[in-house]
Amino acid sequence: MMPDFGPGELVRARGREWVTLPSDTEGLLRLRPLSGSEDDIQWIDPELERGGVRPASFDPPKIDPDGAQVFATQDAARLLSDALRFTMRRGAGPFRSAARLGFEPRAYQLVPLMMALRLPVVRLLIADDVGIGKTIEAGLILRELIDRGEVARFTVLCPPHLVDQWVGELELKFDINATAVTAASAPRLERELPPGVSLFDAHPFTVVSLDYIKADRRRDEFARVCPSMVLVDEAHACVGTESGRQQRFGLLQRLAQDAERHLILLTATPHSGDDVAFARLLGLLDPAFGAETLDSDAGRARLARHVVQRRRIDITEPTADGQTWGEDRAFPKHEADEEPYQLTAAHRHFHEAVLDWCLGVVEGAGTDARSRRLAFWGTLALMRCVGSSPQAAISALRNRVAALPDKLEAGVFDLDDDETPAEDLAPDWRVDEGGALSELIEQASNLGPDPKLRALVKLIPHLTNPVIFCRFIATADAVGAALRRAFPKARIEVVTGDLPSDDRRKAVEAMASDDGVQRILVATDCLSEGINLQSLFAAVVHYDLSWNPTRHQQREGRVNRFGQPAEVVRSVTLYSPDSAIDGAVLEVILRKADAIKEATGVAVTLPEDTAAVTGALMQAVLLRKGRVARTQLSLDFGSFDDERAHVERVWRDVEAGEKRSRARFAQRVLSPQDVLPEWRRWRELLGTPADLERFIGRALARLEAPAEALKSGGLRAPLAALPASIRSRLEGRRLDGTTHFAFEEPPPRGATIVHRAHPLTATLAEALLEAALDPLSTTIAPLGRAGAWVSAAVERLTVVALARLRFKLIVRSGQRETLLLAEEAATLAWVQGDTTPSLTGLAAAALLEDPAAAALADLARARVLGSALETLDREATRAGLAAYATGRAEALAADHARLRAAARMSGEVRVEAVLPLDLIGVFALLPKVA
Repeated sequence: MMPDFGPGELVRARGREWVTLPSDTEGLLRLRPLSGSEDDIQWIDPELERGGVRPASFDPPKIDPDGAQVFATQDAARLLSDALRFTMRRGAGPFRSAARLGFEPRAYQLVPLMMALRLPVVRLLIADDVGIGKTIEAGLILRELIDRGEVARFTVLCPPHLVDQWVGELELKFDINATAVTAASAPRLERELPPGVSLFDAHPFTVVSLDYIKADRRRDEFARVCPSMVLVDEAHACVGTESGRQQRFGLLQRLAQDAERHLILLTATPHSGDDVAFARLLGLLDPAFGAETLDSDAGRARLARHVVQRRRIDITEPTADGQTWGEDRAFPKHEADEEPYQLTAAHRHFHEAVLDWCLGVVEGAGTDARSRRLAFWGTLALMRCVGSSPQAAISALRNRVAALPDKLEAGVFDLDDDETPAEDLAPDWRVDEGGALSELIEQASNLGPDPKLRALVKLIPHLTNPVIFCRFIATADAVGAALRRAFPKARIEVVTGDLPSDDRRKAVEAMASDDGVQRILVATDCLSEGINLQSLFAAVVHYDLSWNPTRHQQREGRVNRFGQPAEVVRSVTLYSPDSAIDGAVLEVILRKADAIKEATGVAVTLPEDTAAVTGALMQAVLLRKGRVARTQLSLDFGSFDDERAHVERVWRDVEAGEKRSRARFAQRVLSPQDVLPEWRRWRELLGTPADLERFIGRALARLEAPAEALKSGGLRAPLAALPASIRSRLEGRRLDGTTHFAFEEPPPRGATIVHRAHPLTATLAEALLEAALDPLSTTIAPLGRAGAWVSAAVERLTVVALARLRFKLIVRSGQRETLLLAEEAATLAWVQGDTTPSLTGLAAAALLEDPAAAALADLARARVLGSALETLDREATRAGLAAYATGRAEALAADHARLRAAARMSGEVRVEAVLPLDLIGVFALLPKVA
């Protein structure tokens, strides 16, 4: 009978040593090569192995009596130390996921994670402002719960146009390969399933579009097999009272009824003015939560454990008691401007002619309520097109297909139904055929040069790589064509809803290759969500005014966000004071919203009472054009007599509601002093960006591909000069040629950010460590695992050892117990005669960094190392090393318990050291003799 191997134990099979990993499959061993990476993991059936599987041990460095020893220089010792540290992927600290991340999170982004770890079941509403990093914050929680063994399956629910972004972010930043489940992909995925197997069993990590589960059959099936973790993006779109949202809310209610299910809700607009929807949102966290919960201090305190809502100023400015996150440069400075332009006489006359014609259509709509509503909303929709461009106006005038009033209303106010990305076609609507319509089309076709386009062309040279947002495809196409004529040397792309989502992303990414050339992206609002643009663009132009202030925020949020390398980003709003339409929108909507943002620091959504806004808009248009203010277009909206006062009250209610919301939900559970120590421990354990840059530079130099340090920051690395074995691995990850690498966020333009899980880091670290541990398996010159030199940093003979520690983590949650493997790199130092380390961590590692004062002759080096290794092999020293490993296990258990402030509710973590620890390298430092 084969022996039972536990996680972390070493075995020998197939001619090499392996580390045993946790496995739920009885009879099979899950193994990782001792000198390999996570990509080399294998499953082995011990009964089928010809040579069997037997226990193994890790040999410490040895002195070759034949003199074939490769001694490590000080440079090699430092490289080996860093390579060991950067190959660790199974972190032992309280943040298990730390070593798996494809980026370095900021301290403030750890707040939702730490809040989640304090909850027995994660029920969290993350309502940070646009651009702060809600996706990152939610992904941190997902990755952590997976690595803790608490979550085996999850689903992200989001609008269809965000599915690809979520799949990409999970893979790039969190090393999670999720399956996209949409109305288009689901049939193919279902055909590939074995009989009786659910799609969500076959694909444990999924990103599901809301359009997929809107059918009753699919909603019921999804509720039946739903994973234990659900994340809902744009959660506000699932709690409204409209019919489509009622179905989504019903589904989420069913999912939330499982008291053991983790649920994370993401939205930048938790309270859009609809108290019922807001109460529903809170009720998903806990049925006891509702609007009345906020009326008591106790209720607000309980709710605060489940809600995090922060403005940028909450992160960049000191708190009331003077604490700071140290993130004054986390976001760029935002400069917002308006750029007025004058209409020509021809364009003014056309605007007036369209307005006169629209009023005639409304007045001639008769008494049928539906016809009158259709005429009213059609009027506003056409006015939007006229304000956009002659091309959009012509397109709208030619479209005479029937449309629903509600759809026209949603289009006028940019109220997405969240089923599809922003609609960018000119609206279809029914009007009577007649000569007046033909005359308007003829007039629009012969307007002459567009003053709005001319204003844009004059503005472009003053902007750095701008994104020009248009409302309609016809406008975007016209703008793109005009800019190509005006700026033939610039790289200009037009991205609209005509392109599938994958092609939109590819078109944007292709612009990155034109470094040093002015980039101009013309887009409709299909790009105002879903694709982050901060790495390529630093300005936004609102070519068309959105009639929903949230849309302006979303547009600007594509470039004005965390990770923007520019210190300043600009947004410019184009408008004409001659246009009754532009003036009305600015007066009734945008400037009101800006005033509230100035007062509260938060961008607000359009009020739910769109009827009041609509009436005020129409009144403002009529007043600006000298029409009789008492023109009665009552329809379903009543008289215009009190519309101005009414809309003022509506906006005041929005402002008051936002102030109440912020006062109640300001994140108070965790302060900078609670989080920053954990963040610093994170960086110390895994290595800072400066540590990583130092390692990459030294590794490239060692491998005869020295990098150039750049004044702008980072390194220029000639990857083609690397050894063939390493070069081919990098080419497989699309890394080749001479590349500019950066190590701090945000990276300089044209640079690739490198983190500890980046392919460059992993490839170099694994190659160097493998060459040291198994020199016969590679053509790379080995670093050597033992060395000695004279150092001014010590006063007595001091031994510095590089150790690899393994721990078993036993996580108990309810009745479930999960066994995990964790690893840690450690640097230990002790002086001659001691049996326990006197220095550990950074203090011990600093001894390797202090410049060597002198080298030793081979004979002297061998003698000193032989004595040091003999000391390490003594029983007392082995006991001291075991005591250190056991002490680390106890410290790690305490870290886990401390971070989980509610451990008694959410389970416990036991940590056991797997002994003996592995001695990777041993270096003897002799004192300098006067």
